[in-house]
Amino acid sequence: MSSARKLVLVVVDSLHPANLDRAVASGEAPTLAALCERGTLVPDCVSSFPSVTPVCTSEIATGVGPDRHWIPGMNWYHRTEERYVEYGSSFEATRAFGVFRTMYDTVYNMNMAHLSHEVETVFERLGDAGVRSACTPFLIYRGRTRHELGLDGLLRRFAVAASFHHAVWGPDELFYGELYASRRVPCRPTLARPGTRDEYSACVGRELVEADAYDFLLFSLPDHDYHSHRLGPENAIDSLLAADDAIGSLLEAAGGIDSFCDEHALILVSDHAQTAVSEPLPLADMLAGDWRVLQPNSESGAGAEVAVGPTSRAGGIYLLLDERRRERAHERIRTRMRGEEGVDLVTWLDDGDEAVVARGARELRFRPGAQHSDLCGGRWDLDGDQSVLELSGRDGSIASERYPDALGRLWRSLRCPNAADIQVSLAEGWECVDWGGASHVEGGSHGSLAAGDSLCPLLLVGWPEDVAERHRQWTLRDVAGLVAEHFEVVGVS
Repeated sequence: MSSARKLVLVVVDSLHPANLDRAVASGEAPTLAALCERGTLVPDCVSSFPSVTPVCTSEIATGVGPDRHWIPGMNWYHRTEERYVEYGSSFEATRAFGVFRTMYDTVYNMNMAHLSHEVETVFERLGDAGVRSACTPFLIYRGRTRHELGLDGLLRRFAVAASFHHAVWGPDELFYGELYASRRVPCRPTLARPGTRDEYSACVGRELVEADAYDFLLFSLPDHDYHSHRLGPENAIDSLLAADDAIGSLLEAAGGIDSFCDEHALILVSDHAQTAVSEPLPLADMLAGDWRVLQPNSESGAGAEVAVGPTSRAGGIYLLLDERRRERAHERIRTRMRGEEGVDLVTWLDDGDEAVVARGARELRFRPGAQHSDLCGGRWDLDGDQSVLELSGRDGSIASERYPDALGRLWRSLRCPNAADIQVSLAEGWECVDWGGASHVEGGSHGSLAAGDSLCPLLLVGWPEDVAERHRQWTLRDVAGLVAEHFEVVGVS
């Protein structure tokens, strides 16, 4: 390892840039304020699409989008296995698909089967370079070290009943609540109780610091997402202050902020933000009157014509029809979606080499080319109405304030091998009803292409002063590159 300094990557789930500003300005988040004073803040790092945690954490961990990491959303249809994959959209959705199956998909399959083995995670790259890595509970943890199931705490009875006994491959030090722990720590696992997980991460983090057990630590704080869903993002400030306390305890274990910064560099980022939602969109029910919609746990399609993947403020529609009926059905369904209240954007691939995005009657076609450049370095050929995405010229490039990195995010999402045939991004204030009949209406949610769901703060402490100037538009994909750069290992190809 060439760098003598350690690196901590803090991921605060659902942290909106405005909430970070409020917490720091109020004086109630002293740790975040001190880190902001010492570092460089990028207030508009762009998330994935759909902007939901499985997709976003995959992008953070691999440095590539869903076209390469293959995780398409919270709920999706597995074409090969002819079934839905559900990553725990809600307790109700988990029950609809079965607790055991959802646990298998979320804990085991997401990393060991669904995440593409054609790309490497930061843990795999660092492991190959001899860099010691550690992780508190984070959805994407795949690495080079084998970990046996621990079976402690509340999840023990579920794991035993499901004959869940799989070992996994992760970083050198892996802590995944009740299921996996690479060493004994005096920390009470709370994975089965949302809203109480930051305390566990903080406890594990302190133990790892005091044991000098890592060179790279991914320090995950997921509780702000839970409270923002329940209360709405503007009313979840207390959970952000709790995250501030958790980060502060990590710094104190290292001897305080001065000592920590002498020995560490730090990256703090969110996976996405949240916006308030007040209207439910029952995507599956909307189609059920005209199409046979695949239900949870149906056997091998069971004569279904479409499968529906509600993904918070986005959604996917999969066509399960033969080629003869497919084209007509595709046209009918996308036309229906374009006229639905609550649907902002409808997007699909046309013949595989051209993407189409529509807003009402307006339509824009695009594909990689040479005609226009975007702020992330992509180049595109466009045909149609650019106002669909509110694209305009900016410093010699095209960009959209309403839909940041719109072309690149849509293209990567549509090119994911597990992507739906038709994808929708919902209008402000709307959220898909999940397969358990639940939504976060009167609370907060995320998932859409819009800026409110998609812009994340990125704070860099202990990096060169000009670090923010490296990219005209920062994205979650850039985080893995920063980690690789810090340790001078091979980055994302």
